[in-house]
Amino acid sequence: MSNHYVETRTQAELEALFRQDLKTGVGRPIKHESGDKHTTGEAIYIDDRLEFPNQLHVYARMSDRAHARIISIDTSPCYAFDGVAIAITSKDVPGELDIGPVVAGDPLLAEGLVEYYGQPVIAVAADSLETARKAAMAAIIEYEDLEPILDVEEALEKEFYVLDPHQHKRGDAEAALAKAPNRIQGKLHIGGQEHFYLETQISSVMPTEDGGMLVFTSSQNPTEVQKLVASVLDVPMHKIVIDMRRMGGGFGGKETQAAGPACLCAVIARLTGRPTKMRLPRMEDMLVTGKRHPFFARYDIGFDDAGRLQGVKIDLAGNCGYSPDLSGSIVDRAMFHADNAYYLGDALITGYRCKTHTASNTAYRGFGGPQGMMAIEEIMDHIARTLGKDPLEVRKLNYYGKDERNVTHYYQTVEHNLMQEMTEELEGSCEYARRRAEVIEFNRNSPVLKKGLALTPVKFGISFTATFLNQAGALIHVYTDGSIHLNHGGTEMGQGLNTKVQQVVAEVFQVETDRIQITATNTDKVPNTSPTAASSGADLNGKAAFNAAMTIKQRLVEFAARHFNVTEEDVEFHNGQVRVRDQYLAFEALIELAYFNQVSLSCAGFYRTPKIFYDRDKAAGRPFYYYAFGLACCEVLVDTLTGEYKFLRTDILHDVGASLNPAVDIGQVEGAFVQGMGWLTTEELVWNDKGRLMTSGPASYKIPAVADMPIDFRVKLVENRKNPEDTVFHSKAVGEPPFMLGIGAWCAIKDAVASLGDYRIQPQIDAPATPERVLKGAQQIRAALKQSHA
Repeated sequence: MSNHYVETRTQAELEALFRQDLKTGVGRPIKHESGDKHTTGEAIYIDDRLEFPNQLHVYARMSDRAHARIISIDTSPCYAFDGVAIAITSKDVPGELDIGPVVAGDPLLAEGLVEYYGQPVIAVAADSLETARKAAMAAIIEYEDLEPILDVEEALEKEFYVLDPHQHKRGDAEAALAKAPNRIQGKLHIGGQEHFYLETQISSVMPTEDGGMLVFTSSQNPTEVQKLVASVLDVPMHKIVIDMRRMGGGFGGKETQAAGPACLCAVIARLTGRPTKMRLPRMEDMLVTGKRHPFFARYDIGFDDAGRLQGVKIDLAGNCGYSPDLSGSIVDRAMFHADNAYYLGDALITGYRCKTHTASNTAYRGFGGPQGMMAIEEIMDHIARTLGKDPLEVRKLNYYGKDERNVTHYYQTVEHNLMQEMTEELEGSCEYARRRAEVIEFNRNSPVLKKGLALTPVKFGISFTATFLNQAGALIHVYTDGSIHLNHGGTEMGQGLNTKVQQVVAEVFQVETDRIQITATNTDKVPNTSPTAASSGADLNGKAAFNAAMTIKQRLVEFAARHFNVTEEDVEFHNGQVRVRDQYLAFEALIELAYFNQVSLSCAGFYRTPKIFYDRDKAAGRPFYYYAFGLACCEVLVDTLTGEYKFLRTDILHDVGASLNPAVDIGQVEGAFVQGMGWLTTEELVWNDKGRLMTSGPASYKIPAVADMPIDFRVKLVENRKNPEDTVFHSKAVGEPPFMLGIGAWCAIKDAVASLGDYRIQPQIDAPATPERVLKGAQQIRAALKQSHA
């Protein structure tokens, strides 16, 4: 053994170290692995990278029509600007033009037809972004206008779809509705949401030898970018290497739509032989890219006098924009979550994928689940108002239970259901009953300012609904000095995925995380990666890294047993030390010893989620490996003469199984709630009658700020509840489920407004509940009361 690893500590000192606890393994609240870099500005994003010599910058000229034929394009004026290298149209793409992620429909540049205001038509590359922009705007494009469809209800009426409708059917909903003692109908518009990641869409491409490309991209889906870059260049995937160290936010907006800039850069790099970069300015980013799907929901509901559901029909019409993108799976997930935490019984859920001439809407945190839950939460409130009951009483009555009341409308059994006991815990800790009585008393004596209180649940299924995506890989190298290189297929967008996977590997080897270096997600290290989405990042990549680490550890155990002539049970790893019966070695000492004895210290790990399947023809199966549960109790104060409101307090109880990192998980819950609250309150998207997005920047699109936070904000994780399924250290996903906790904020606003009618009239307040919509809802109730008294 080299002098560098000669152990200088005594046996007693090594034994004492061995007995100490590991400080950074699983379950520890350690800080984000790049947290210091984020706060000091040292974290390197793509726009921070040193530029290559002779690098070009790309600007895409966008359509200024929502629907039109392209009559002619003249790019010759672009070349009048010094520094312009090339101006391209769809005809210049050497390979496949379409970059649709699942089915065709997304041309890289418009060919013959534009279908939304903001669609890229030409791309210009120059020595600066400003020169490229000026040159692109000089091009002459002639259009023949066509009539656009901009409204989802119009698209639904005209059966204007990007994909065919789909249904979930359980029992006989029509017969159940006919027999129900009470019946209500209603409709609800649910707004979209801009991702508003701090780092806009960006890619930087360097041509390599043999016609290849090295692509630095801010993407949640490196393998898809690799595939599409190869496709537009008409080369095999092995020619393309994607490098993705970190994103400045994604939230789903970089799952598919990061591919456009990467592909444009690659095409221009191929045609010019020069490195090429494209960074979308904020306004262009908001115009070009899709949002969370706006939805239109209709319902017809039967229920008994207690408020228990007896027949459910819900239509969920997603506004998909002009192309399919991921809309098939997104509307599917909305349908899967049309029950939220409630047993529907006889139910018919229909999902429509409506086409409109707007940007193609795409993945967003929750992936359709939030929109599906909104309808059933509106229904719970509507039933409560109809019967004059506390909405929480109606919600609890309809929770999934046992025996025949634990099967969903897609025939998955709801196992390990924590909802009832969690509700009891949060009801007690937030003093719901006392505060409910106080709110009612306050409203009785306050004619203008009204308080609202709502406690709403979340049951969210974890797994990709496209079953084949539930797989991941990881690569681990242990070097002879005991340091560890870790690479996995997930992408870090600030959510702490790398930190958690690092902790998983540290736990297996029983070493501190500072021994472990995580490198950029890279397609030539871990191939065929699934997108980091569907809350599955830690579940999939953590388990793949766990499997790789366990394989190397088992090799080390077998080697140590042979080498020291002991049994495998005599070999134990703990706190950077290895005990071999009565002898103690530093971890690095065992590693070097294994190397000199020719033991492989590298392993690729793989994981696929078990048990899940879905038969689309039968609309039945087990699409989710498990469910995560959560609850939020929100209290709000509303001025019913202006529609303005302020959130006074929010109490959250959320289930993450056995937390991999409680600090990261609480941060995810807090951020998800505020983002969900923003979706349903301040974040309003507005288009004009020509199809142009008018809220295309921070001056007109309001994400929640510090002043929008609840004054009193309390978050707690469910304690001592391991995930019964064999996930990584029995943890549960935390990325998406807490987003839906924001629905409680919307329900609290409606509760305050409903007090104007003694809680017997359901206010019509579409989402987002902007002050204008809240005021309109209050006026509606006042008008109804006036009419009833006339």
